[in-house]
Amino acid sequence: MFLLAKLMGEKQINQLSLFDYMVGITVGSIAAEFATDLENPAQPLTAMIIYGLAAFAVSTVTIKSRKLRKLLNGTAVVIMDRGRIYRANLAASHLEINDFITMCRSQGYFDLAQIETAILEYNGTVSILPKSKFRPLTPNDNGQDPPVERSQINVILDGKILYDKLGLAGVEEKWLNRELSAQGYNRPDDIALACVDNNKNLLIIPMVREKNDADWFA
Repeated sequence: MFLLAKLMGEKQINQLSLFDYMVGITVGSIAAEFATDLENPAQPLTAMIIYGLAAFAVSTVTIKSRKLRKLLNGTAVVIMDRGRIYRANLAASHLEINDFITMCRSQGYFDLAQIETAILEYNGTVSILPKSKFRPLTPNDNGQDPPVERSQINVILDGKILYDKLGLAGVEEKWLNRELSAQGYNRPDDIALACVDNNKNLLIIPMVREKNDADWFA
């Protein structure tokens, strides 16, 4: 099942379309049959392979065919635009207005008046474009052009130095040891995570092995 899931692609996990959902349920049912039918496992195994290959083939075809992609994956639906909620689009998406309000709240929009456009994506999530005066301030709004930043690169993980990542970060082991000493760490064993940013700054998150029994949410 793991190999079939990898074959069908990452969206099988985080972006399920209706077709992917059906394939996932079917393959899971076949796997259950495969696990219990010990006397004749060839049939469920064959069925699982056929479903996996069929899903892979459909996924490949939908990349090339826009019409088939719309048929199997569906299309995005505008639920709200310019302060108006489209009831017909809600009904077509089998959503109640309370469901839509809940989705907005889950993204931090408790006041629908702050929303310019809300779109229900084919995978069931709602994408929200806030009104201009409610969107976060960006450097571009102030006429600034900050330098491009890259993602931080992990060089220590769970107390182990990731030697293959040092070159990607543009640093050497001597530099790492020097920076660790400068921040009061004699060995990497006490470090849960250490990252290097694009300015070659070392960010260290220590590891505490003692148990924390504090009940913060009582």
